[in-house]
Formats: sequence, structure tokens, C-alpha cells
Amino acid sequence: MSAGVAIAGVGIHPFGRFGDKTVTAMGVEAVKAALRDAGIGRGGFQAAFCGTVYSGVAAGHKVLTALGLSGVPIVNVEAGCASGGAALGLGVEAIRSGRCDAVLVFGIEKMPKGIIRSSFFEPWREQAGLAVTPAYFALRAQRLMRDSDVTREHLAYVSVKNHANGVHNPYAMFRKPFSLEQVLASAVVCEPLTVYMLCSPNEGAAAVVLRRAAGGGVRIRAAALRSHLPGSVLGEHTPMCGLPDDGVPPPSELAARAAYEEAGIGPEDIDVAEVQDTDSARELISCEELGLCPKGGAGRMIAERRSDLGGPLPVNPSGGLLSKGEPLGASALGQVIELYWQLRGEAGARQVADARVALGHTVGRGANASVVILSR
Repeated sequence: MSAGVAIAGVGIHPFGRFGDKTVTAMGVEAVKAALRDAGIGRGGFQAAFCGTVYSGVAAGHKVLTALGLSGVPIVNVEAGCASGGAALGLGVEAIRSGRCDAVLVFGIEKMPKGIIRSSFFEPWREQAGLAVTPAYFALRAQRLMRDSDVTREHLAYVSVKNHANGVHNPYAMFRKPFSLEQVLASAVVCEPLTVYMLCSPNEGAAAVVLRRAAGGGVRIRAAALRSHLPGSVLGEHTPMCGLPDDGVPPPSELAARAAYEEAGIGPEDIDVAEVQDTDSARELISCEELGLCPKGGAGRMIAERRSDLGGPLPVNPSGGLLSKGEPLGASALGQVIELYWQLRGEAGARQVADARVALGHTVGRGANASVVILSR
């Protein structure tokens, strides 16, 4: 349960492709907006935490130096796709411990185009094609279809749903709706995933100011980070070269358990969720691992449109990564900002009615998974 950490301000740089614009420049824009929203400047926060994967040495320091705001402790955090969630967790703990009254948390990224490359994998894995992301995304999708009633049409509808939501998000990379037929007819990358069922690595930045809670507002109820246990052959940590053991809980499930316990609530209390959807199957798998639907129930969830914007548990009203793209260090904080707006009733045409409790989830290389729970 939160010791009282609230969001005081947010700022975001759109996710997309921005030519020669540097990652530092994008970070500067997001941080300036968040500080302005919180009404603070130098002296208004006592520590800063920056999530990033590809930005190099002291990337967060470069952003705050450009703003003349260095001098406080600045910690750069890398946890794959969960980097922003990991940075947020450190910020929350800094306040809970009493060391800080307010902290700045931000995420920045400028991703290379094409398939995500990672030094996490040994060279032989990549040379053998064992670490190419669409391949194990596709294998997980095939296993999901084998083990449940999920169909290609269900996978396609995840993309249709998220792109329809993304039309209303001015910070999304892709703001165009697609029909089921268009998604199914788009180029096959790895069977059963077509190009419209996969998200694009891209660029962007997001920033959040946290403060000790004093009264109402949007609070951070939990910020959990967990890594993998050995044993899953299709886990994010061992694509296609681990041990086949389906009895091992995945890191998302571990992080969700910890977050629910910390917040003192259960998945049935969640009103809106932003979950990892690097591909269409990943969203469905995420919902099962987070307890947002029963194990084996993701097909029914999507078939009954329960995760639509007007459904009982909207998932990815922002458009998700499928619409926004995925700048690794910024993506988790982008989710937090979307959920903050949702809880404040400021999400415009993508607003979820009367949302009071929200969940954000990311999972990626390492494997690392973060789950953040917010409430108003």
C-alpha cells in the first residue's frame, strides 16, 4: 500500500520519428512540460531518475544539464522495455523513505529503425536467428492459439481496437484506423502475425513529477518490478533456447501479484489498463498474466469486446504500442501519463467513463516486467 505518493505534473514528447532531433532535445521538452505542470523548477525536486536503453552514458544528466537543473542525484536506469517503470519505482521509494519530498522521473529514447537489436543476447543467438523478435513473438502467438480459443481474427481485432483508439491520441505515431480485413491482409511478418499486428520501435520522451501526497489527486498505489525465473522456453529472456516448463510464473505475473498486494486490491478492481502490446498476441497474453481475464480467457475477452473503449475493462485506450510505437525508455511513463489523464477525466474522445483505479504494464528484455497501479 502506498505511503502517500502522488503525481504532481506530467509532460510528454510525441512518440514517432523526428529526423535529426536529438534524444536530449526530446527529453528537455518532456521534462520542461512536467515541471511547468507541477509548478516547480530548480529546488523543487531532490532527485531525478531517467529510464533509457539506447541513449548512452549519463543520458539523464545531459537532459538536466541542458535545462540548468543538474546538481541533484541523477540515476540512469536500464531495464529493457520496463525501464520507465523501474525508474518510477525508484522515485516512489525515494519519497516513501522520507529522503525526498518530490522527485522527477523521466524516460527518453531514440531507437534505430527496424528490428530491435540487443546486446543482451549472445552473438550466436542472433546469428542463428534465435533472438529476432518477430520470430518468438510469432511462436508465442502460435502457442496461444494452440492452447486456447484465440484465432487469427482475434489477433487482428486487437490491432483494429488499438488503432481505433490511437486515432484520438495526439501523441501517437499512427493515427489511422484499420479494418479487420486490412489487418489480416497486410504483409505476413511471421505467421500468424502480420505487419499491422506488430508495433514499431521509435522515438519519444515522457516525464512525471512525484511528490509526497497531501490530500486528493492521482496517487501511485504500487510500482512493482520483477525479473524472470528460469524455465520458460518462450520467455523474453530466453527466446527459443530455454527449458520447456510451462509451470514457471512469468515475470508479468510476479510483478502483478506484488503490485496487487502492495496496493491492497485485486484485478477485479481495475477500471482501465495500459498493457504491453508489442504484438497483438502480447496484449492477450498480458491480460491473462495480469489476471485481467482468466487463464485461457483472452479469446473470449476480445470476442465479447470486453476490452473495447466502451467495454467493462478498456485495455490500451491510448492506442497502445501498436498505435504509439515503442520508445523503450519512455513507453512505461507514457502509459502512466495516459492513465493519469484517464483518472482526471482529461483523456478527451478516448476517455473511460468514471475510471478510478488504473494499471500500467510493461515487459521486455531481461526479462523485466513492471506493473504500476494508480487511483484517485
